[in-house]
Amino acid sequence: MAAFNPKFYHQYRLRSVSLPTTLHPSTVKIEQIVNKLKTFETSSSFSSSFSRADHLSNSLVGLKELYQAIEELLALQITKQALSQHQDNPRVKALVEESVTFIDVCNNSRDTVMQMIQGVRGLRSSFRRNKLGELSIESDISEFNFSRKGLRKEISRSLAKLKSTDNNRGIHLHLFNRSEDHQILTAVKALTEASLLTISTLSSLLLFLSVPVMKSKQSKWSLVSKLMQKGAFAGDQGQRNKLNELENVDIALGDLLIHSSCKENDAGKDKIESAQRKLEALETVLENLENILESLFRHLIRARVSLLNIFSH
Repeated sequence: MAAFNPKFYHQYRLRSVSLPTTLHPSTVKIEQIVNKLKTFETSSSFSSSFSRADHLSNSLVGLKELYQAIEELLALQITKQALSQHQDNPRVKALVEESVTFIDVCNNSRDTVMQMIQGVRGLRSSFRRNKLGELSIESDISEFNFSRKGLRKEISRSLAKLKSTDNNRGIHLHLFNRSEDHQILTAVKALTEASLLTISTLSSLLLFLSVPVMKSKQSKWSLVSKLMQKGAFAGDQGQRNKLNELENVDIALGDLLIHSSCKENDAGKDKIESAQRKLEALETVLENLENILESLFRHLIRARVSLLNIFSH
């Protein structure tokens, strides 16, 4: 994952969109959703490179709404005619090709989330069965972390696909002749805005899922150092509030490992209960992300099918 700079994916600052609104209300809806997503993205500030789940959920829901509006735009006869007449344009072709990447990455992201949910549930079950100080807890935490490391490889591949898609885009509206039908400009600009926001949003999601995993077998002093860097012992609730759900789980698990030699007592029970609460919160947000991704996946497929149907006639 070292090859990816998290800041890169938060640098999409699109020009203010102004689509023609005289043809159909869908163009107005697209403009409103795009500007809402851009405003939300630029106004959101995080001390961590890894967004919180609530931010991601809002962005993904907005993206789903954007593709719903695009489906309405693509259903218009005038849009179909405009795109059909320009289907050999390399910029239009590229938009169709990008849809394959987005469907693939969305599907892989959903699979990753589902696997993480299973890992969280397994760890929660282990904590209910065992006590602090038992080797099985350390073993289960190690297994959970090992599983996450494996998922990071698939996440890395998905991030590379999105980065390659953006680098190879070659779609710029100023390359279109100003005398061309404004309906093709409307359609291509809407699809281009959607593509840019899809790249940005899915990249943020993947970065959230790729939070670096603490090594279970490192020394306790090393664990303490890492936890201090994350603000675990700072007593600064404001700093802790800036961490996302995965980072909070890492802190709770790291704290458990530091005290793994302790016998079962009130302090040990508190550590277990704290980890359980963090895992429960993570499971809840992951389940929410899974549901949103499932819905977004369907809309991405519908948008691609609409484009293919237009070009097949």
